[in-house]
Amino acid sequence: MAAVRLGFIVLVLALFTLVMMPIQMLAIRQNWPIARRIPYYWQRLARSLIGLRVTVEGRPAEPPLLIATNHVSWLDITTLGSVLPVSFIAKSEVSGWPVVRTLARLQRTVFVDRTRRQQAGAATEAIAQRLGRGDTMVLFAEGTTGDGNQVLPFRSALIGAAGAVAGPGPTTVQPVAIVYTRRSGLPVGRADNPDIAWYGGMDLVPHFRRLLGSGPIDAVVSFGEPIAFDAERDRKRVAESCFRSVRAMVETVKRRPASPNRHPRAIFSPRAKDAKGTLVLAPGYCTGASQGELRDPGA
Repeated sequence: MAAVRLGFIVLVLALFTLVMMPIQMLAIRQNWPIARRIPYYWQRLARSLIGLRVTVEGRPAEPPLLIATNHVSWLDITTLGSVLPVSFIAKSEVSGWPVVRTLARLQRTVFVDRTRRQQAGAATEAIAQRLGRGDTMVLFAEGTTGDGNQVLPFRSALIGAAGAVAGPGPTTVQPVAIVYTRRSGLPVGRADNPDIAWYGGMDLVPHFRRLLGSGPIDAVVSFGEPIAFDAERDRKRVAESCFRSVRAMVETVKRRPASPNRHPRAIFSPRAKDAKGTLVLAPGYCTGASQGELRDPGA
C-alpha cells in the first residue's frame, strides 16, 4: 500500500509539473507575477498529497525580506514554501542533481558556491537584486541540515546581502523556525527527530520513501521579530540574533505539553556530523499572508 501511495504522489506531481512547466518558464522569462504563484500551487498540492499539516505562528514582515531559518530536512521546502511567497538560496551542487535541479530552477532558486570565497560577492549581489525586486528570499542559515534536535550556529556571509539592497529604506531580516511536532498523530520526541531529518550519509530516495510512508506529519512554522538591516548593520550580529531567536522558538515549541520534550535545561543534542547541504525543490506563495497571525487552512 505504501508503494502505491508513493507512486500516486509522484505521478500526480509529475503530471502537474509537465503541464505547468511551459507556462512557468515563460512567466520567468517575462517576469510575470504568476511566476510566484504557480510554484505555490505545486507546494500546496504536494503538501496535501503527502499529508503534511502546517500551523503558522506569528506573521511575516513585508518585502523586501530575507528569511533566516533552520534546516532539518528536504521537507522544509514544502513546509515553508506552502505558506509564504518565497524563493530559496541553495548550494551550487543542487544545480547538478537530476530532477531536483529542474524544480529548483523553475522556482527561481539562487545557487551559491559556499566553497569559494571569491564568489561570495557575486552571490551577495544576486540575492540583493532579487530582494530589491521585492522577492522574499529564504536562507537556510546553518548552511546544512542537522538531526532535528538542535540548531547549528548561523553563517553570516549571505545575510549581508540584505544590507546591499539599493532602495529608499532598509531591508528586513526575519528569523523563522521550522519544527516537526507530530507523526501519525503521535508527538515527535528526541528519538523520532532523526527519522524526519535528512542529514549525514542518508540517501535521498530511501529517506523520501520511508518518511512519506510513515503517515501524516504535523509541523509548526514560527516567525520571529523582524530586524531592519541596512549597510550600517553588522551582519555577524544580525546572524547571531537570528540564531538565538530561532533556537528559542524551536525550544519553545518542543517544550509544549503536546510534546514529550519536558526538559529542565536546553534540549538540543550535540552537533550532528557530516550533515547534508541544502536541498531545494520548489517555491511557495500564499496571498494575504502578511496580515495577522496565520493559521494555515490545511492544518
